[in-house]
Amino acid sequence: MNTTWRFRLRRVVKNRWLLLMTLPGMLFLLIFSYLPMFGILIAFKDFRYADGIWGSKWVGFKNFEFLFATRDVWSVTFNTLMLNSLFIVCGLIVSVALALLMFEVKNRILNTIFQSSYFLPYLLSWVLVGYFVYAMLTTDGFVNQILAYFGIESVSWFTSPGYWPAILVLVSVWKSAGYTSIIYLASILGINTEYYEAAKLDGATKLQQVFYITLPLIIPVITIMMLLQIGRIFYADFGLFYNVTRDSGMLYATTDVIDTYVFRMLRKVGDFGMASAAGFYQAVVGFILVFVSNLIVRKVDKDNALF
Repeated sequence: MNTTWRFRLRRVVKNRWLLLMTLPGMLFLLIFSYLPMFGILIAFKDFRYADGIWGSKWVGFKNFEFLFATRDVWSVTFNTLMLNSLFIVCGLIVSVALALLMFEVKNRILNTIFQSSYFLPYLLSWVLVGYFVYAMLTTDGFVNQILAYFGIESVSWFTSPGYWPAILVLVSVWKSAGYTSIIYLASILGINTEYYEAAKLDGATKLQQVFYITLPLIIPVITIMMLLQIGRIFYADFGLFYNVTRDSGMLYATTDVIDTYVFRMLRKVGDFGMASAAGFYQAVVGFILVFVSNLIVRKVDKDNALF
């Protein structure tokens, strides 16, 4: 055994308990992320239940040809990219803002109340949120009552697709920003307080401290979070787009995304090969986007790159 392998073995023995702690996570990743990758074969086969994955006929790229031959695939791709981009940008701004506000709350009880309030929507199911939004936007709902109070004509929200990009962004940010803000708050709390004390001595205002100390020091965390979200930009939150819009056909022009489109085609046609092809398409494009985004970050600042 050469010196390199002896050194590695000593490190494994030294860190055996830490490695053992990672075992459940590694098993979870193996079972639910890597083993299912063999299902990619379905994208290249005419899948039949009776024949199984291995026995089904190999059709090559025919499933992809069918997927891209439909007129709707480009519109749902555009909707997926556009809406997820809005979610990422708006979610980042609101999450960081909430983290900065919570950081300024020094009262421990109030801080706990605020954090719990922000985090609560994240724990609600999309089914419940969907009913909540429906109650707000129905014909005689709360929003139309407010419009009527100000003399504005009521809106048939579930037949008006033009409003829904903004509605979906508001709902998505309301539900997830509180959870993400805790991550940013944790990174802010890790900043050495001496920076703020020195800034105060120099006469820096709170706003100047935010722009010249807090934000620059949490950029690595923001970058990592952005890269991870960009990697899933082709994956829409199915619960959001299906339950909140109530799968209304009148809204497909602006709310139909790849995930809901595939689900609808799978439910109506039952073509598992096409559904798998769409999933493979999402995974490949997502990987390319992460790789390119990380490459750009490495060119700008190598230390903030994900890999």
